[in-house]
Parts: sequence; C-alpha cells; structure tokens
Amino acid sequence: MQMAPNPRRVRIFLAEKGIEVEHIDLNLREGENLNEDFLKINPRGVIPTLVLDDGNCLDETVAICRYLEETHPEPNLLGTDALSKAQIEACQRHVEFDGFQPLLDAFRNTVPAFAKRGVPGLPAEYDAIPELAERGQRRYTLFIKNLNALLANQKYIVDENFSIADITALCAIDFAKLLKIELPEDYEHARRWYEDVSSRPSAAV
Repeated sequence: MQMAPNPRRVRIFLAEKGIEVEHIDLNLREGENLNEDFLKINPRGVIPTLVLDDGNCLDETVAICRYLEETHPEPNLLGTDALSKAQIEACQRHVEFDGFQPLLDAFRNTVPAFAKRGVPGLPAEYDAIPELAERGQRRYTLFIKNLNALLANQKYIVDENFSIADITALCAIDFAKLLKIELPEDYEHARRWYEDVSSRPSAAV
C-alpha cells in the first residue's frame, strides 16, 4: 500500500541514507498482510517488516530506522550525542503520540475496508469505533496547531536539523489528505516547513 504511512517513513529514511533494498508491496485493504505467506515472515502481521540477509526480521518503524542508522550512520537522522539523541527521540515520540497515532485511529475507524480491522495486525477482529475516529481527528487538529507554533522559531522539528521526527510528521500530514484534512492556509510556519521537507528528493518515494 503505497500511501501507508509507516512503510513510507522507512522508505524516506532509506532514501535519505541512499540505501537501496528490495520492496514488496502488500495490499492492506485486502488483508494481504494477514495471509499465511506473510505471517510466516512476521507472525504479528504488521508492516513495515525488514528481512535481513541473515534471515533476521525486524518490525516496528523506529526499530528498523535505528538499525539502518547504526549500520549507515550518515547522514545522521537520530542524533549524534547523548543530548541530540534524547531530543530527537522525545520529539519523534511527541509527533507519533500527538499527531500520527490519532490520525491512524481516525483512518482505521472511518474507512469501510477496516470496519472489522480497527487495530493493525493480529488478532484481526476489532470492530471500528466511530468515536475514536472523531477523537483522533480532533487530536490531530491540535497537533497541527502546536506544530505551527513550534516551527515559528526553528527550521525543523528539532532545531535546525532534519530528523526522523520531520519524516514522521510529513508522512502524517500527507496521509491526512486521504481523510480530506489539509494544512490550514493561515498556518504559515507549518506550511513553510511542509514545502521544505516535501521538496526533498526522499519525499517522492
């Protein structure tokens, strides 16, 4: 699923690093991630999943990115010292909890294809909850407001350094368009930042 935000986060991370790997796309709407063949690779049934040459498998987006950072340190996207690593980790978590996850809640509890799959992976049978969709949209709206305020005084989410936090926020904002949620016209700082990060070659993957 090309617009699935978590796999896209990893694709952008890979592109920023200049790393090429084989990509295999799964149709989440049709539940290909729950098919027997994929479950043999990842019994949790979640994407993205990185299969290493030695047969080891990694899932969870940030864990995959951490592995890629450790094996390909430049350009740095997760921090270079104790303080910058902690700052980027904190901001990354803020973006995930305050904006990214609420948006996913809004999507999975709105789209008919996921009416019986309100939670990703296995077990698959979780009914969608409309109230979670409404709450997710409200939380995402607050996140965008706070993001605009944060970017009034700095180039990127963590000061002047492009990082995984910017990747996560970019993917969230682009994914929000599927729910017809756009950046407000008067959020000039968020829009300036969005135009910047969207123009990076990695954003086209």
